[in-house]
Amino acid sequence: MALPVTLALALAGSAGCSVGVPDPAAPRDIQTTPTLATPTITPGHDAAAVAAKDLPFAAGDSLAAGTAVGLSDGLREAPGWKPVKENVAGENRYLKADGCVVSARVRSNQGSLAVAGDDMASTVELFKYLDPTILPSYLKTDTLRWGGEPDKPGPKAEVLAFESGSAPGAKPVAVLARVFGKAGSSIYISLSCPDRAALAAARADVSERLVVVPPTN
Repeated sequence: MALPVTLALALAGSAGCSVGVPDPAAPRDIQTTPTLATPTITPGHDAAAVAAKDLPFAAGDSLAAGTAVGLSDGLREAPGWKPVKENVAGENRYLKADGCVVSARVRSNQGSLAVAGDDMASTVELFKYLDPTILPSYLKTDTLRWGGEPDKPGPKAEVLAFESGSAPGAKPVAVLARVFGKAGSSIYISLSCPDRAALAAARADVSERLVVVPPTN
């Protein structure tokens, strides 16, 4: 069965480095944070222990309740990339010399998307909100860095990934996202590139440089 193209069409830029990204916030009755979330401290919670190990979907409840995660802006330091939008309505956007565009967002107050105790199901709900034609079978598990030190092996956080099909004339697109139900927040990263080889290279850069930032003590 062919993958849905509606999300890909919504994400594909109409010209140059422009990418029309649908708002990855929860449904419209949810008030979202207008800036990239800054992690805070919850008394009595061992945030350092949580940050020191992998965060698979099954470990989502190890986060502090209501304490949003963050996303680093490390892609600006990657060779060939430059920031073209910084913290505009909660979005950072980056352009690569080969024409790839990455948009990164963090949202809080995501309670209506959350399935209690199940971050994977919650993330599926986020994709369904973005495009109801996306079926769970179209989503693949991927990972992003979960804290740690740059250029060193470190823990990973699981996310779900969607990659568009090869519609004629359309740029290949990928989306990486996760809802952190216990924390009440979500991360959303979209990539659009001229071709699939460029998309694969951009995904590798994102996986290494756009770090999911856990709360710290």
